Amino acid sequence: MSGKILKRLAIFLLLVSSSAYAQADKDSTLDKRVRGEVTQFKGKVSLFAKNLDTGAVYTLGGDDQVPTASTIKVAIMVEAFGRVAEGKAKWTDELLLVKEKKVGGAGILPEFTDGLRLTLRDGVTLMMVLSDNTATNLVIDVLSADAVNARMESLGLKETRLMRRVFGGGESVEGRKEENKRFGLGRTTSREMVTLMEKLERGEILSPSASKEMIELMKREQGTNGIWREQWRVPKATKSGALDALRSNVGIIYHPRGRIAMAVTCNEMPDANWTVDNPALLLMSRLSEILIEGLGK
Repeated sequence: MSGKILKRLAIFLLLVSSSAYAQADKDSTLDKRVRGEVTQFKGKVSLFAKNLDTGAVYTLGGDDQVPTASTIKVAIMVEAFGRVAEGKAKWTDELLLVKEKKVGGAGILPEFTDGLRLTLRDGVTLMMVLSDNTATNLVIDVLSADAVNARMESLGLKETRLMRRVFGGGESVEGRKEENKRFGLGRTTSREMVTLMEKLERGEILSPSASKEMIELMKREQGTNGIWREQWRVPKATKSGALDALRSNVGIIYHPRGRIAMAVTCNEMPDANWTVDNPALLLMSRLSEILIEGLGK
């Protein structure tokens, strides 16, 4: 082998080695910054994030099973779109609002008159944009929790499961298992929720057009006070969830440094705080800034 070739090979190996060290240093810095924020939080944090443009990832308990709260509504939306795409339902199918179907929590439908007739499209829109719990239950009654879970299984998602309707009833096979009672409405992992968001963003669920329509619906979510809090000038597609001791956010931030998909769950908080300055929401905001910087191009 000639001297010139050996010299070029040495330079190449040096560049590769330098690049690897630089990346390792960047990953270490990101991990230290994330853990520095998390250690100050009173509760348990699970997160997974991925730059969909570069493939760079970060995880902290990303494979831990966590309660979904309302983020499971992303899975319900996917099943609704799937049912329509397969000709098993129509967006114009009627949902009837009656007193017995009204539930509390998020949403506006309990304020409307009994007998109101909505379409399946209306129900899914209210479920995703306002996280309306009554609309969610009306949609679940059409689809069934088991069908939602079968759809997630078909997508290779083994942990993402809907247990029942909001506040009870309509239990799935998974929801009747004693070990799943602790999850409430649903169960997932942060990694699986990011995988679901990535499949939507890449047009891999049902069809490119259906995937895009679902992403566009998620871009209209209202009341996003977590991962998008300080990035309000930047487009996003998100779904949030909340319980007394839990806050969760799933979404994609369309940042100039990349499409950053992330899922964050903050659970086991000692105090209920239903203000927009809930410590978990503030933590999610800080973590999203760190993740965008650490994973960004």
